[in-house]
Amino acid sequence: MESIFNFFVVHREIIYFIILSVFVGIEVIGGVPTVLHTPLMSGANAIHGVVIVGAIYVMLHINPDDYLALILGFLAVLLGTLNVVGGFVVTDRMLEMFKKK
Repeated sequence: MESIFNFFVVHREIIYFIILSVFVGIEVIGGVPTVLHTPLMSGANAIHGVVIVGAIYVMLHINPDDYLALILGFLAVLLGTLNVVGGFVVTDRMLEMFKKK
């Protein structure tokens, strides 16, 4: 319990920054009109390619004996890839709705 308290004391500024960014993100997304929400979200999902590249970079520079880091890195690559592919699938399906038959 003491180590958890010390972690919060040492990283107080980062925790404040994360909490503030959550509130700002909620306000920004809440202000987006419904019509624009899906295209913006599919585009944001495509940006997760940065997560994939970052996870691969981190996995290349960790100790091969650190199985927890390897598993977390693999999950980051897997979930980031699913998010990118899902973003493009949603965008494609949306664009299909506007094509003339």
